[in-house]
Amino acid sequence: MAAPTLPADSLLQPRAGTGLRRFRSGLASGLIVGAFVLAAVPLVALVYYIAREGLKVMSWEFLTTDLPFAQRSLEGGIYPAIVGTVVITLGATLIAVPLGVMGGIYLNEYGRRSRFAALVRFLAEILTGVPSIVMGLFIYTFWVLPRGASGFSAFAGSLALGALMLPVVIRTSEEMLKLVPHELREGSLALGSRKSRTIRTVVLPHAAPGIVSGSLLAVARAAGETAPLLFVIGATNLVNWDWLSGSNTALSVQIFGNASAPFVPAQERAFGAALTLILIVFLATALARIVTVVYTRRVSGS
Repeated sequence: MAAPTLPADSLLQPRAGTGLRRFRSGLASGLIVGAFVLAAVPLVALVYYIAREGLKVMSWEFLTTDLPFAQRSLEGGIYPAIVGTVVITLGATLIAVPLGVMGGIYLNEYGRRSRFAALVRFLAEILTGVPSIVMGLFIYTFWVLPRGASGFSAFAGSLALGALMLPVVIRTSEEMLKLVPHELREGSLALGSRKSRTIRTVVLPHAAPGIVSGSLLAVARAAGETAPLLFVIGATNLVNWDWLSGSNTALSVQIFGNASAPFVPAQERAFGAALTLILIVFLATALARIVTVVYTRRVSGS
């Protein structure tokens, strides 16, 4: 018995509900675009306002001159704060990112459902929500207070910021490693590679963009933190490249101090420092992206 055939005209007619589906799709797309615009408008307005005010004082002299001894002074720059920010943030990155990535590798590749891995995940989630000022107080009590005045240093600031970055990097690394297909691991192991080599040459290159993104978010957050640094780095108007000893300063600390001052020159320096901090984070992000792309291509091609 021949199967019934539909008239040719019915094949050209739209199916029932097509218009409703298109309406829902368009509505969803509109809501997504609207949400993006709502999120982007405050960000663009903030960057524009800081750039407009910061460019009033931005100059090569402003970036290379020592801090003034008086906030009402019309002279002086933020060079010591730039140096302090780079030293402290770079130190925190060197502490937190390797430990965080190794922690994520252990949680996803080795520990998985073990009790110790569950404990680490639980502690990382708790530390993610701890206020930054608590980290500053902890490092002040643990590191600075027993050493007295000699405990104030960029290293203490790196410890405080590293403690803030570590749980973020751990959780981000674990989640990115989970997205790597298991077939890639199985194929590498089937070819005779050891697990450590599989992780280094197969898993990490595929997860590297996500890990770098999470690490950069942690670095950006740490670079803008003020409360922890107020307790642990001391105060100085001079340049200090020494990571392990001597008081230091940072852009975030200068922004806080100058913005709260009643003097117009100090407030202008605060906007200049804020614009400088944004540019430093932008340049660091671009450099990290380039390094990640080069690393991924080299490892994947080896």
